[in-house]
Amino acid sequence: MAETAGYERFFPYDDPYPNQREAMDRIANALERGQDVLMEGAPGTGKTLSALVPALAHAREHDRTVVITTNVHQQMRQFVEDARAIREEEPIRAVVFKGKGSMCHLDVGYEECRSLKETTRSLVEAETDRRELAERSEALLDDVRAGSEEAGEARAAVMDELEALEEEIEELEAANVCDHYRANLTRDTDAFHDWLFEDVRTPEEIYAYADERGLCGYELLKEGMEGIDLAVCNYHHLLDPTIREHFFRWLDRDPSEVITVFDEAHNVESTAREHATRTCSARTLEGALAELDEADDSRAGRARNVIEAFRHGLETAVDDALGFGEREQVGDDWHDLAIANDDRRDDLTLAFLDAYEGEGIDTEVDLALQVGELLDEAYEEAYRRGETTTRTESATLQAAGFIADWMGHGTDLGRHPMAAVRRDAGTGEVYGRAELYTCIPREVTEGLFDEVAASVLMSATLRPFDVVGDVLGLSDPVTMAYGLAYPEERRRTFAVEGPALFASERDDPETQATVAETLADAVRMTPGNTLVFCPSYAEAERYHDRLDLANSYLDEAGTPTEDLRQRFVAGGTSSTSRNGGEASATPRTAGEERRSSGSEGRGPSGSRPEADDSRTQSGNGEAGGSTLFTSLWGTLGEGVSFDGDDARTVVVVGVPYPNLSERLEAVQDAYDRVYDDRREAGWRYAVEIPTIRKTRQALGRVIRSPDDFGVRILLDKRYTRAARDMGKYGVRDSFPPEERDELIDVAPEKLKFAILNFYADLDAYDGDPPAP
Repeated sequence: MAETAGYERFFPYDDPYPNQREAMDRIANALERGQDVLMEGAPGTGKTLSALVPALAHAREHDRTVVITTNVHQQMRQFVEDARAIREEEPIRAVVFKGKGSMCHLDVGYEECRSLKETTRSLVEAETDRRELAERSEALLDDVRAGSEEAGEARAAVMDELEALEEEIEELEAANVCDHYRANLTRDTDAFHDWLFEDVRTPEEIYAYADERGLCGYELLKEGMEGIDLAVCNYHHLLDPTIREHFFRWLDRDPSEVITVFDEAHNVESTAREHATRTCSARTLEGALAELDEADDSRAGRARNVIEAFRHGLETAVDDALGFGEREQVGDDWHDLAIANDDRRDDLTLAFLDAYEGEGIDTEVDLALQVGELLDEAYEEAYRRGETTTRTESATLQAAGFIADWMGHGTDLGRHPMAAVRRDAGTGEVYGRAELYTCIPREVTEGLFDEVAASVLMSATLRPFDVVGDVLGLSDPVTMAYGLAYPEERRRTFAVEGPALFASERDDPETQATVAETLADAVRMTPGNTLVFCPSYAEAERYHDRLDLANSYLDEAGTPTEDLRQRFVAGGTSSTSRNGGEASATPRTAGEERRSSGSEGRGPSGSRPEADDSRTQSGNGEAGGSTLFTSLWGTLGEGVSFDGDDARTVVVVGVPYPNLSERLEAVQDAYDRVYDDRREAGWRYAVEIPTIRKTRQALGRVIRSPDDFGVRILLDKRYTRAARDMGKYGVRDSFPPEERDELIDVAPEKLKFAILNFYADLDAYDGDPPAP
């Protein structure tokens, strides 16, 4: 399509998906007006290209750079495939960027890397000066031999400079330097940048290329980013204000010259909240006190006084918050403690103020910051000179900065003081941590969206749009939503009129029996693999053990996602596709789906749908393949596709509200206070809407292509029409209208017949269907 005028020259395939052309038109128009865009699109709507194509065309016309970002690794790979496809049609210069930690050849931290670069650069500059002075000395020598007294004096001065340089170079060579970065500075690196833009290179490819040649690929990549068309990166490159400033500088772009595209944008809220939250542990405070004990500075005593009082306040608050016998139960992970009060400052601050005796907290914190900055500079110099093998960071600077923030902003709307404890795995000692939790993410995101040219936020589960705008600080965005475009007759979504699985009801034997029987029916009637999403890992384990199915898999916290996915898919290979091929153990990219389907966005036609090559065998009147039990709040709930035979049926058990915690209550309270003109804003913004988004993400793990087919089950009466009599706990009306219209209410005992009829109509069973 390179011959086509306008943005379409960047579109790399023959025909857009249904609705994709409309989305590209609307986004192109919004970008021309400088408006932000909120786009929800189900699988198959081509969200990524709908945003990238008009954004790249706009950037080309207005000399801007597009930055597309995600927090899902699989989607990062898809961005690379899409960028490569675009490049085949229209030349673009694109860079895929990851953090230094994943590309460093020496495996050092950020501060160590910065010091190494400065020392290395100083060494290379000194060596360059030495060569130039040596050449100057040789040139003067001829004049000296000719009897020039003036040349003799000049050469003597040059020799003095050379002698001083030799001493400096000797010291620098004995210090810590980076040979990879030194090679960058001393060798011709044009070949690297030629190679870089011959294709869209992944960070892994860049690392390998540079490592083989003894170069630093990370620094070379930064040097090659000026004025590029497209940058692919992780969320933190945009959501962390400090990193963002550096990132835009590497692009050689003012923020107003950048268009940002956020994929999986329903995750921006939680990620921004994490970036804005600050913590300080007792270990940091103790390190600061030890540091100040050794400091030869007249201000150290007063700095120590305020930090010691804060440490004592933390210790007191933690001791008071721990209940009887609770200390003995503390493990290796951080355990939150409530210290906030409704009618006064938090318990840590009160204990700090009670313990403090001095001439003024603000004054002594300022002194601590001054001492910390000097100590940090001394650590920097020691590392640069090679006196230490690691770059120490000043604990005093960290502690003082945190105390200043705690006292200055601890009562701000949207900031919530907390404490936590954990057990030191080495010593067994329990120690605390103070945390200033950020409840309102727009404190991070609003500034970003205000300063860039425009932003496109996209997700399969972004609605309701007004909430996204409120939470992230978007003003008057253009909104668009595109539902699942695949044939409706190839999917069913059932809302099962089972028990309302409130946490208080989950241990009821009758409730468990109903859920277990319903799950067993769903698995048995499915001609292939089944995914079961539960409100927690504990509930997933409960029903995994209770059903005790063949080819059953249990996801647990910390299990590698892709390894488990492949084992689950491979475990169902006894149920092979109708054409004899085995179920794939590796996900196909959307680009591969597009190329293999022959006709983008066009489903099969005809009065009776056929399962074609995607059907799954079950033989001898029995269906069922592998079954995977997991938590909806785990890693399999989004960003992991189960295409075709990988999974046929997905079940969401209950309404998986997150555990009521100190953090969640703080977020609810903050939203209630900020949006006090909205009905139950705290509950909707903090609890209900994120939960429904998670549920919709889980349902989206199946039905991934036009030829795909499957069943989606919501097992809880709160999803049914009866939920309208349950007040805020009924969630049916929280689904978008077109998804709500597809929900079919069914009694638990009737579900097996409904599933059987659906799959039988598609001729999905190879052999006789299972008996209901």
